Amino acid sequence: MRPELSTLYFENQAARILEDPAGFLRVIWSAQERDPLTFRAVFNHMAQALQRRGWSRILVDQRHMRAFSTTEQQWIVREWLPRAVLEAGYRYGGVLVSEDVFTRLATAYVTTSVQNLPLVYRTFSHEASANAWLLQQH
Repeated sequence: MRPELSTLYFENQAARILEDPAGFLRVIWSAQERDPLTFRAVFNHMAQALQRRGWSRILVDQRHMRAFSTTEQQWIVREWLPRAVLEAGYRYGGVLVSEDVFTRLATAYVTTSVQNLPLVYRTFSHEASANAWLLQQH
């Protein structure tokens, strides 16, 4: 599905969260600087939207995102991911990766820190591939 067919769920300076009619969230990170409150708001709204809809999949568009800080990485891995998986049903993340090496490294830390959770991440360079993979996951 094209993002323009999606419904806006939440937006702040850090990202936009869209509900895709195909049954998954689209999170489009911006290139803007973010503070801890706007950063955490995006993640908390992702979990709320998954839980509200009964969905398990997120397409995460990081192509323009600034790298996660060490503090952000640790919060995602230690606090948000376990809660999102156990309480909100998060199971599949398709990540459109940034060209920026620091952003890619910060994301790799997060996506490889999920060994004990029933969560699968795959990274993609093209949106069509990420969409196709997410649609195959149930």
